[in-house]
Amino acid sequence: MKEKLEEFEKEIGYTFKNKQLLKIALTHTSYAYEHKIDSNEKLEFLGDSILEFISSEYLFNNYNQLKEGEMTKVRATAVCEDSLYKIALKLNFSDFLFLGKSEISSSNRKKAILADSVEAVIAAIYLDSNIDVVKKFILSNIKEIIEVSSHNVGQKDYKTVLQEKLQVNGDVLIKYTILKEEGPDHDKKFTAEVECDGKKLASGQGRSKKLAEMEAARKALELLK
Repeated sequence: MKEKLEEFEKEIGYTFKNKQLLKIALTHTSYAYEHKIDSNEKLEFLGDSILEFISSEYLFNNYNQLKEGEMTKVRATAVCEDSLYKIALKLNFSDFLFLGKSEISSSNRKKAILADSVEAVIAAIYLDSNIDVVKKFILSNIKEIIEVSSHNVGQKDYKTVLQEKLQVNGDVLIKYTILKEEGPDHDKKFTAEVECDGKKLASGQGRSKKLAEMEAARKALELLK
C-alpha cells in the first residue's frame, strides 16, 4: 500500500505528511463498507467547496472583463463532473482508488466515482497543508478549462475573427499546424502556427492545442492591423 500511495503522490505532484489522510481520500464507500473504515465522502463535501472558492477567486482576479453571469457559467464548466473526470483520467486516479468488490467487478469505472475522488484529494491536500498549496494543485488542473470556457462565453474567438478578416474578399485556405509539444503529460506546452494560402502568419503557445492555435490567431490579427 505504501508504494501505491507514493506512486500516486508522484502523479499529483504533492507528498503528504499524513498518509492516512491520503488513504481516506482514495477510499470509495464500497471499500469502506467492506473493511469497516472511513470513506472519502466527507472529504468530497469539503473539496467541492474549496474547488468552487478557488475557481471563483481565480475568475474574479483574472477575468474581470466577464460579467457575473458569464463567470458563473465558466466556473460551472470548470468544476463540473466532466471536467473533474478528465482530471482524474489525466492523473490516473483509477489506478489508485480503493474500491469494493462490486465496483472492481464492474466493467466500467463510473465517472462520478473518479470525479468525486478528485474533490476528496483536493480536501486532503488542503487539510495536510494550506490554502496556497491546494490552490496551486487546483489551478494547474483547471486553468486551461477556464481559459477555453471563457472564450466561449465572453472573450473573442480569435480563430473565428481571423477567418472572417482573411475571407472578407473571398475564400482562402487557413491552416493551423502544431509545430512543437513540450513538457510532461501534466504540464504540456504546445506551439501552433497559422498560415493563409501557404503563407505563414504567426505562431503561438498554449497549454493545449486549441489554446496554442487561439494564441497564433490572436498574434496574426495583431500583425494584420
